[in-house]
Amino acid sequence: MTNSDYLLKAAIKKVTEKLNEILVDKIEEATNIAQDAPEILKKEFDSLKESIIDEASRMKKAENIQENESANTYQDSKIKKALDEIEGINKQIDLFNKTKNK
Repeated sequence: MTNSDYLLKAAIKKVTEKLNEILVDKIEEATNIAQDAPEILKKEFDSLKESIIDEASRMKKAENIQENESANTYQDSKIKKALDEIEGINKQIDLFNKTKNK
C-alpha cells in the first residue's frame, strides 16, 4: 500500500468517526428534548387552560355587572313610575279633601 492509500483510508476512518460522534451527540440531544417535550407541552397546555378559565370568569363577571346595571335601571324606572303614580293619587286625595271641606 502506498502512502496515499494510507492517507485516504485514515481520512475516511477519521471522518467516519467524527460523523458518528456528531450523530451520537445529536441523537442524545434529540432524545433529551423528546423526553422533556411532554412535560413542556403539559405545562404550556395547563397555562393556556388556566388563562382560558380566567378569561371566561372575567367575561362572566363583566356580563353579570352589565345585567345588574340593566336590571337596576329597569327597577329604578319602575320605582319612579310608581312614585309618580302615588304622587298623582296624593294630589287627587288632596283635591278631594279640599272640595269636600268647602
